[in-house]
Amino acid sequence: MPVATPCSTAARAITCTPSPCPNDPLRLPTPEPAVKKTLLLLILLVGAAALWLAGSGGLQDPGKSLEAFAMRHADKLPLEYFGGRLYEQHCAGCHDNPAMKAPTRQALGNLSREGIMVSLEFGKMQPMAAHLSRQQRGLIALHLTGSAEGIYDWTDDIACTEPAGKDKTVLAGNWGSGLANRRFVTESVAGIDRDNVGRLELAWSLALPRVTDMRSQPAIIGDTLYLGDRAGMLYALDRKTGCVRNHTEIMAGVRSAITVARLANGRDLLVFADSLANLFAIDPDTLDTVWQVSAKVFDTSVVTGSISYYNNRLYVPVSSYEVAVAGSPDYVCCRSHGAVLALDADSGKTVWQWHATPDATLQGQNADGVDWYGPSGAVVWSTPTIDPVRNRLYVGTGQNLSEPATDTSDAIIALDLASGELVWQFQATAGDVWNAACQNDGANCPDDPGPDFDFGASVIIADQPDGRQLLLAGQKSGEVFALDPDPAGATGELVWRRRVSLGTTNGGIHWGMGLSGTRLVIPVADPERERPGYTPAPGLYALDISNGELLWQQPVNRDCEFPQEHRPLVGLAQVRSGKSQPLAEQYRCSFYYGLSAALTVTPELAFSGALDGRIRAHDLRDGSILWQTATAVPVRASNGLEGHGGAIDVGGQIVAGRWLYVSSGYSMFGQLPGNLLLAYRVVD
Repeated sequence: MPVATPCSTAARAITCTPSPCPNDPLRLPTPEPAVKKTLLLLILLVGAAALWLAGSGGLQDPGKSLEAFAMRHADKLPLEYFGGRLYEQHCAGCHDNPAMKAPTRQALGNLSREGIMVSLEFGKMQPMAAHLSRQQRGLIALHLTGSAEGIYDWTDDIACTEPAGKDKTVLAGNWGSGLANRRFVTESVAGIDRDNVGRLELAWSLALPRVTDMRSQPAIIGDTLYLGDRAGMLYALDRKTGCVRNHTEIMAGVRSAITVARLANGRDLLVFADSLANLFAIDPDTLDTVWQVSAKVFDTSVVTGSISYYNNRLYVPVSSYEVAVAGSPDYVCCRSHGAVLALDADSGKTVWQWHATPDATLQGQNADGVDWYGPSGAVVWSTPTIDPVRNRLYVGTGQNLSEPATDTSDAIIALDLASGELVWQFQATAGDVWNAACQNDGANCPDDPGPDFDFGASVIIADQPDGRQLLLAGQKSGEVFALDPDPAGATGELVWRRRVSLGTTNGGIHWGMGLSGTRLVIPVADPERERPGYTPAPGLYALDISNGELLWQQPVNRDCEFPQEHRPLVGLAQVRSGKSQPLAEQYRCSFYYGLSAALTVTPELAFSGALDGRIRAHDLRDGSILWQTATAVPVRASNGLEGHGGAIDVGGQIVAGRWLYVSSGYSMFGQLPGNLLLAYRVVD
């Protein structure tokens, strides 16, 4: 059974900075400043060596605390040197040889670190990099993108001349616009309604270098907007002009939404996860790192969802990219599983952990005679929902990666906030075992693969007119489930369920629904796929939460002719193939046009971004479109750079103070790349 465990000694070591005991007779004298610098450099060099040795097999486990310490002080380490050595050994033979017609070292340097990591870990370069450890791949990516000379000069050109105001009101502070993950913005905060939404006009834009995916949802405190990008930069911008107040570099791409944690002592922290599963707490005024810890449970762990904050604790969903690497023929599948971590917000210290499955054990051999392990999977990529009344936390899980299947996959999980103990669980789809090997008949695919129907959208706590509450959960199957938050036993109780589409591995309900009053608004992605009995139904749907009755639907369509011979492969198979149409053709007519991104609702409107780059504002009464604009277009941005919008996915958009902010560009699975933050305002 899944268990909650107290913070182990190893876990505590991640977050504790060792210091000599004042009464320790072996304590060394305080060194002089020059000696301090020398000692720090030596420690950092040891840290770099540890990373190198860990990647080379010289150390089995250098300790996550040492790795986190080394990464935090990477600017003082010769990491690029080690990465350069690895590049020369494993990559230069092709990329520095014109006869191979591979992208040159210079061309690769224009990509983001995360983009290079995606290619090395489960993209086109996965077979060539399979023998390298993740640390080695990371060092290569760091080497290739190490030189940023001139790339960020524009930040000086558009630096703010006025300091930030004293208003510290949090206008956008977490993924779900509140603990209940309703993604609902009040009329007073939104400032946009039916009468003025048609007057939205583009006020400023920001084009981000080395970026093709706009993934991280920004945060807003007062008149400052905080934006993280996949190139590893964190910006503090004036939300009304786009000028740069401050910026800093994070070692890897900012992956999660930025969460504002207002501590018990009144201090604010910006909390987020990067692409290497490091968690950061940043001072919003200085952008200095207050603490940094690792959220890795396994080497393949990644934080795909966002971090929730309540009562001085942070709740972190842990996913895994092992679903992708399992598609490699020689990969030993599968050992990782999902988890939820509770951390002390002041220090980052782990308070408790919940694990979605028991540890994997050897189960036998696959069809190719390679060992396979299980159970695994049931990853958590939904942002945790906090229920202070019941002292509970709710998350959804994904499918199992290998057999045996568990009753915690494709499920809604209720945990005790204080201890992490399992309170109850509800499984929507039993026996769903699937990984990327199932896309190419690989040996790691189980004999009877499941449909890959994760719960990725966050659970919503809904208030009914009679005072009772429901939990609303959307699945990639295209179904919505309403659950009783107070079941009689340890198994969740279904109140109603409603199917709005047939769903697919990358269709159905993805990132997040919205709740306005008693209306649940649901975006559906549904791409065109050739599958028996499947008819895609992308669009926006509204249900009555009391009984699941369909109130209205607003389909979305492709308004151009797409050449069917250029249909992309499904999901991760497209990432591995590396094949696509020329970008100009993709922008002219996008294969994808459904609604994957989480939407945002107000008392009167629903804002929804589409995979073809359109952003729309719908009337909540009937779903009619009151305003829309295309973002997948070339733009000479306000920061002087040439940019291009693309698919709108993941967080999509936020609304605050008569402004709409849209993140445009997402190419993870073959959608339209882009690098724009677009700021629209209501013009009087």
